[in-house]
Amino acid sequence: MKNFRILIALAFIFCALSSLPASLASASDQMKPPQKNTLVFFGTYTDGASKGIYTYKFDSKDGRLEPLSDTNGGIKNPSFLAIHPDGEFLYAVSEVGEIDGKPGGTLWAYSIDPETGKLSFINKQSTAGSGPCFVALDKTNKIALVANYDSGSVSSFALNADGSIAEASSQIQHKGSSIDPARQTAPHAHSINGSPDNRFALAADLGLDKILIYKLDQKTAQLKTGDKEFNKTPEGGGPRHLFFHPNGHYVYVCNEMQSSVSAYQYNAEDGSMSLLQTISTTPGEIAGNSTAEIQIHPSGKFAYCSNRGHDSIAIFKIDESTGKLTTIGHAKTMGKKPRHFCIDPSGSFIIACNQASNNVIVFKIDKTTGNLTQIGDTIELPSPVCVKFLEIGQ
Repeated sequence: MKNFRILIALAFIFCALSSLPASLASASDQMKPPQKNTLVFFGTYTDGASKGIYTYKFDSKDGRLEPLSDTNGGIKNPSFLAIHPDGEFLYAVSEVGEIDGKPGGTLWAYSIDPETGKLSFINKQSTAGSGPCFVALDKTNKIALVANYDSGSVSSFALNADGSIAEASSQIQHKGSSIDPARQTAPHAHSINGSPDNRFALAADLGLDKILIYKLDQKTAQLKTGDKEFNKTPEGGGPRHLFFHPNGHYVYVCNEMQSSVSAYQYNAEDGSMSLLQTISTTPGEIAGNSTAEIQIHPSGKFAYCSNRGHDSIAIFKIDESTGKLTTIGHAKTMGKKPRHFCIDPSGSFIIACNQASNNVIVFKIDKTTGNLTQIGDTIELPSPVCVKFLEIGQ
């Protein structure tokens, strides 16, 4: 009889729980952290089959990329992208030499649909220079910084709350030359990045062999010449891109024309840099090779640099006490001319863009050794030249 009463009680409890509202019955499910949705955006050159900017969904379990959207909207050669950290807006340079028959390029703003990855055009502005090839946001995400390669100039723009771009707040024309008679007879600004404390913007000029230093005025969104005007880089090296170490003490610059990476001690007081080391990115001399992208792993333990010609990503170990690099090895990118790559926010993956072979490859990063292992399928994509991750969710 006692057991019978227990069974009746259990049955009553089961019925009561079954009749609870779905919102209460699933309380344990609601307590689970929401899943992150990772989107990947690709910038391309549109001279061939490309439609513009492509959006993919990224599966971090198997490295699979699933196509979601392609957006053109009239933009030509969206060769470099920047994404607002809140995930609402994307900015793209249109790398063209002229507009309506006059020298110039443009910077475009888009809103992002987090579900589909579709981009909706907001507005565009002249970059006050020709051949814009790089865009980055400052640390407040209220200023866009642009490098104009053809004209050898840099520009800055205030970004409005709705994501739109204001007219250029400042434009500075570089002057001078360096030693290479083919590529360094004039300035060629190739990138510009804000410093960790957001007081300065450092612009790498391939034509001058200089990293120019600008003060970044947060109120006016203007670039102004600093007390120290520039940092000199190896002659004939052609500085292209730079990346700050997470600790803010070191800067790493890839020298496009000499297939090397230079490590510098960074002085936050005036934006100056002291050379620590220059190291080759290739295993011996590779005819016709040039570097393209340099990135530091979020852990601060490893540096990666792409080689166009050797068609690889060079892998370096970083001595965090000295800032110097030691070569670990090279990972072939299974294609030709890897122009750009990007490390995902978790530090677990690298996606590389092979411009000349029209394909994209995914690597898994060994966080202990820094080595790269290809995972997933190679993705066919026309003229990919830039890749950016966006994580949506908590």
